[in-house]
Amino acid sequence: MGGMTSPGTASPAPHAFTVGFDLDMTLIDSRPGIKATYEALSAETGTWIDADEAVTRLGPPLDDELANWFPQERIAEMADRYREIYPTYAIEPTPAMRGAREAIEAVRALGGRAIVVTAKHEPNARLHLAHLGIEPDAVIGWLWAEAKAGALRAYGAQVYVGDHVGDVRGARTAGALSVAVPTGPCPEPELREAGADVVLADLTALPAWLAEYVRTRPEAAPVAQEA
Repeated sequence: MGGMTSPGTASPAPHAFTVGFDLDMTLIDSRPGIKATYEALSAETGTWIDADEAVTRLGPPLDDELANWFPQERIAEMADRYREIYPTYAIEPTPAMRGAREAIEAVRALGGRAIVVTAKHEPNARLHLAHLGIEPDAVIGWLWAEAKAGALRAYGAQVYVGDHVGDVRGARTAGALSVAVPTGPCPEPELREAGADVVLADLTALPAWLAEYVRTRPEAAPVAQEA
């Protein structure tokens, strides 16, 4: 089982095969939970937030969305409050994306390591994964777009799977293969234009693609699966 470590708590051990995953709209459908949290924040503050519109823009940092509804001087305060109430409203109604568990298991079946690199507040990301029984080997939060590259390089990720053009940029900055799924706000043409190396319909297609990738990659070699 994965221990869900982060770079601040343990040094990643050398590993022959590591796949990174985005969280929102890649591994989890966070729209119901995020909508509920925005609605609660709106009710609490008396500030109108169009939660239905907000969940069409998932991916970028929370502050970017809050800037649509609050003045600049209140964003930090509102972001803290959002994160504080998030576990109450967002964890229970958020399901896994189709194929999410199988995608993580496919990496392990190939002797690899699966990590999650997300812009989400790391403690809340961990709550989602624990609630859904998805157990990556590490979770690294607070990273968006190109900033994800540091964590991907630290763990030696050869592949990064995400749903947003920001994920494509993060993978390319890290020198990792960008595998995109159009299950979030970015359609396939937009992902390809951003430079995605591979676009799959959804995560259910990932296990077969991964098996072929591992079989044919130049550095491929037998890797003993960890106990």
